[in-house]
Amino acid sequence: MPASVEAALAFVLAGILALLLVPVTDRVARRIGAIDYPDDQRSLHALPTPRLGGLAIFAAVLVAALIWLPWDGETRAILTGAALITAVGMLDDVYELGAAPKLLGQIVAVIVPVAAGVTVDSFTVPFLGRLDPGSVELLALPGGGAIDLGDVGTTLGIVAMINVINLIDGVDGLAAGVCLISGVALAVIALSLDRTAAGILAALTAGASLGFLRHGFPPASTFMGDTGSNLLGFLLGVVAVQGALKTNAVIALFLPLIVLTVPILDTGFVVAKRLKYGQPIYKADRWHFHHRMANIGFSQRRTLAYLYGWTAVMAALALALRFVPYSDDHGSFDPLWTAVIAVFGLLAIAASVYLIYVLEILKLRRFSRIDPETGEFEALLPDREASG
Repeated sequence: MPASVEAALAFVLAGILALLLVPVTDRVARRIGAIDYPDDQRSLHALPTPRLGGLAIFAAVLVAALIWLPWDGETRAILTGAALITAVGMLDDVYELGAAPKLLGQIVAVIVPVAAGVTVDSFTVPFLGRLDPGSVELLALPGGGAIDLGDVGTTLGIVAMINVINLIDGVDGLAAGVCLISGVALAVIALSLDRTAAGILAALTAGASLGFLRHGFPPASTFMGDTGSNLLGFLLGVVAVQGALKTNAVIALFLPLIVLTVPILDTGFVVAKRLKYGQPIYKADRWHFHHRMANIGFSQRRTLAYLYGWTAVMAALALALRFVPYSDDHGSFDPLWTAVIAVFGLLAIAASVYLIYVLEILKLRRFSRIDPETGEFEALLPDREASG
């Protein structure tokens, strides 16, 4: 059976399972008290909502993976890590863990697949050629083993992706929709690079996200919670390593970063703001893109339309860079196809600049300022002047 067909079947099955299992997780959440109550400081929902929908995503991923992924050491390690990160998220949803225990749990979960070979041994960078971080030993271990730079970098990268997806999960349907779009794009890229297992894993991740989205789209009847957002971030991080970063293609290094531009920028912006105002980087606030949209009057669905659209544009750019034959890989560029790539690039830049303008990220201080506690705008000039 062609890999693309297997990926499509995994997508469909994971979607159906997640769709059917979410009501079961709702009952579990209500029974054990895993309920998200509205918080005037940062919540955008109005009613108490169960937040263990991520268990349905995990079950869907697990079943589809057991059917279509090869049962080798890497698959077993990935699924073990997925179970661990799901458990960490569930504990946080029920007991609200502190930042340190959550981070420790994330690191332990990620080390499992990294130790099994899900790591970046080498990659190719334009103008620098092939780099081999796995050849740099950071720490010699008793018995002749060693911890190398590739393993450490991969662990940090996947942990960062876990937190990137976790941090954007602040408005109904955002994390699931972004992971759906990103998962489909990464699946297509991985399959085109003959990374079959990564392509199938990305496809079933996207399918599970879609199945959950039926319940999580505003007004959401349930939340995925940290149980789901941690898991999806873990899976996308693994897919990025297996499906693109472990190849020798020069452009492959950048494709996951382009696909995941929106959540990465959101997290980077929020962390920068927290550092600027002397806030702990793990402290919740209202500086995320979706909060800023709420502050300027966007409904949740309008917010999703903008952020889904931005994510889709960036995914389209990544796919264009992968499939449009603009270069022969020897420094020669086809003028027509290069122009096509330029159009995709300009669209991505235009979408990014427009969203930055809408979100007023670069708004001048003399026109407005942001309250460091709430993230809300306080106009210093009349509205007409401030909008100029």
